Amino acid sequence: MAPVFINFNGEILPAGSKLLSLDNRAFKYGDGLFESMRLMKGQLRFADLHADRLQRGMKALKIDGYSQMDAWFLKEKAEELSRRNKIKHGRLRLTVYRDADGLYTPSQNKMAFCLEVQPLDEPRYFLNSKGLIMDMFEELPKPSNYLSNIKTCNSLIYVMAGLYKTQNKLDDVFLLNQNGFLCEASSSNIFILYQNHLYTPALSEGCVEGVMRQVIIGLAKKNNIPVTEAQINPEILYEADEVFLTNAIMGIQSVMGFGVRRYFNETSKMLMEELNKL
Repeated sequence: MAPVFINFNGEILPAGSKLLSLDNRAFKYGDGLFESMRLMKGQLRFADLHADRLQRGMKALKIDGYSQMDAWFLKEKAEELSRRNKIKHGRLRLTVYRDADGLYTPSQNKMAFCLEVQPLDEPRYFLNSKGLIMDMFEELPKPSNYLSNIKTCNSLIYVMAGLYKTQNKLDDVFLLNQNGFLCEASSSNIFILYQNHLYTPALSEGCVEGVMRQVIIGLAKKNNIPVTEAQINPEILYEADEVFLTNAIMGIQSVMGFGVRRYFNETSKMLMEELNKL
């Protein structure tokens, strides 16, 4: 059953409530950021990592109130909304935006938020049984600057990538940065196994600083898999042994093919097992 309640600025309200005015800055200017989080067995996963990323993002966007958005706050609000909707496993989205008047220049930097939840069936992560078929999205390179690592409300690059994916009957696409190097996928970070070494685009390459990206880097190192965050030429995709994607909702998703190239998935299977042990 679909969830019927949201948390809007600390108040539990019906999900269909009409709450935003035309002056809302997230609607008008994309002036905000968000966290996609996983709820399992009624509890928020990786709350500390989500809170740390959210607080740093709010600081970068100069939105006040970031100290309030700590791990305790995220866990309390997530679990409260879970109980109210009678959902034990789900996808959470916390949107934080600047609550202010003004045109491009805001009148103040006050924070406002909305927390939503959608139910999922499973209390753990599952590796996709059929590997993803992917191609390169080259129409719109992603800029590399200090906003690039933040999950801002300005998501047009990902919208256009999603349209390209649908039009070309793909499972996902690789995004390049402004210099033509690998950046990320349409909603995930990228990992590439080449000659028993794991590579992922460095944050300086413009990718989102994914929470699951941090978790997988830690798990790989713990299991003696060398990991390098680097500038990655997309040509490596033709030589790689394995490619997989990561995000906080799905965990790990293995890629089966890029063009004529086909990949294994042994490392992604092993890391998924380690992830579920957490």
